[in-house]
Amino acid sequence: MKIGILQLNFTVGDFTKNSERVLVGYGEAVGRGADLAVAPELGLCGYPPRDLLHRIDFLQAHDRALRGLAKKIGKVPLLIGGIEKSKEKAGRPLHNSAFLLQQGKIQVVARKALLPTYDVFDEDRYFEPGSGGKPVRIGGVRVGVTICEDIWNDEDLWPVRRYRNDPVNDLGKKGMDLLINLSASPWHIEKEKIRYRLLSAVARKQKIPVVQVNAVGGQDELIFDGQSLAVGKKGGVLGCGAAFREEVVVIDLSESEKKIEWANLEEQVFKALVLGTKDYLEKCGFQDVVLGLSGGIDSALAAVIATEALGKGKVLGVAMPSRFSSPGSVVDAEALAKNLGIRYAKIPIEESFETLIRAITPTRGGKEGGLMEENLQSRIRGVILMGISNDSGRLLLTTGNKSEMAVGYCTLYGDMCGALGVIADVPKTLVYRIASWINRKKEIIPRNSIEKAPSAELRPDQKDQDSLPPYEELDRILESYVVNDGSIGAMVKKGINKKVAEEIVRKIDTSEYKRRQAAPGLKVTTKAFGVGRRVPLAQRFDPRAVGVIGKGNL
Repeated sequence: MKIGILQLNFTVGDFTKNSERVLVGYGEAVGRGADLAVAPELGLCGYPPRDLLHRIDFLQAHDRALRGLAKKIGKVPLLIGGIEKSKEKAGRPLHNSAFLLQQGKIQVVARKALLPTYDVFDEDRYFEPGSGGKPVRIGGVRVGVTICEDIWNDEDLWPVRRYRNDPVNDLGKKGMDLLINLSASPWHIEKEKIRYRLLSAVARKQKIPVVQVNAVGGQDELIFDGQSLAVGKKGGVLGCGAAFREEVVVIDLSESEKKIEWANLEEQVFKALVLGTKDYLEKCGFQDVVLGLSGGIDSALAAVIATEALGKGKVLGVAMPSRFSSPGSVVDAEALAKNLGIRYAKIPIEESFETLIRAITPTRGGKEGGLMEENLQSRIRGVILMGISNDSGRLLLTTGNKSEMAVGYCTLYGDMCGALGVIADVPKTLVYRIASWINRKKEIIPRNSIEKAPSAELRPDQKDQDSLPPYEELDRILESYVVNDGSIGAMVKKGINKKVAEEIVRKIDTSEYKRRQAAPGLKVTTKAFGVGRRVPLAQRFDPRAVGVIGKGNL
């Protein structure tokens, strides 16, 4: 049997274009001899549709698109994810289902049983879980069909399971020759390897081939990587979809199994951010971007990503030096723009800064300097960039990294101005690693931007490490406290200074109000600041008061 994997990039709510994408992919798969074509979870409407699922007109548009698509499918069947209205009076009104389309007919062959409600997922808000699924015969083959999370609960693979039931095991007891999983599985670092270990284990346990088709593309803060997989019954790879781009792959299940090699971490993160940036712009209806260039490594990395995503003619970099900006920073900003071939402008802010200081002076009681003057520079730059955005229609990108966002080293209505945080989920230490990877063949990011001590340059001789620990230590604390929900006690047991841990935790907690007002950031780690992390603003839990007896992992 030959399976056509339609690894496609869908846009939420664009039923016409989504249907067209499916038909083009279906035609290619059939032309290459596929006996069955398979498209991702909620392929027609795009994933995740979230509260659009509450709209009657959205559901009606989905049903029209499904019927229209079915009429154009020929003898070779198409398996695709979509929305099904529940027939029950109680429970949620919808199912996340798999439809088999063939010669105008529509058959429901599976309903998603395991509905994730952790991290960025909230499917239990909308869908009623399915139960009692059974394999369907396609061309004489008994095919078990599951939807994304349904395959993630193998009792032999996970020491702690989220769900009591295992849909794959249930299907296996009813007899199947092939397992297909329709997915919209968002990516984070190492996710492709986790998926492979999962699918390989399931294939060996069930002693059948397993095919997973995964969506690809950016949707708001989420990035779907594709990398669809077909795994043989011995756990080896029969075929794999491309990383971070659309592709139609036709897999012959009789082919021999082979090993797979993955791209390195830096390349995977870079490609993810490029795809997320590109799709955010296109799906929101923008073509061009503007961003501030400070001469530092963060804005340099954001500019490289934007240029790769959109093309050099679509990117405008703006340097905005003040009295505290080093000459080298301006030179580095200019060099980066030249290396990338992007448009560049230099707009000094000294005159604006002096004017505003004079205006505010009567309220200061003779005080000079301080945080107000530092933040004022950042806010002047934000006003300039927003002005350019309004005037030109360019989308403004923010350039802050995860480490800065965590501890509040960002200014509301200043460097936080913008519509998309390109590297908002990239820790500072990983920023350096990706920058070095970008420069692996030739210097694109100026060497000085990578090697100089990081600084906001908002006061004389300012350095980040004046008030922060080294970024290696800071990022270890963030991994423990933010990603793993670890305690200060766990950090101390791992060798982190207690006072340093307590101060960083305090900064993280007191900066939550800033992050609530931040632009959406592209998610690449297992826990990002965004929809998957829901911490109250008004709360008085103090992790510093717990002591060093708490449990947790770094």
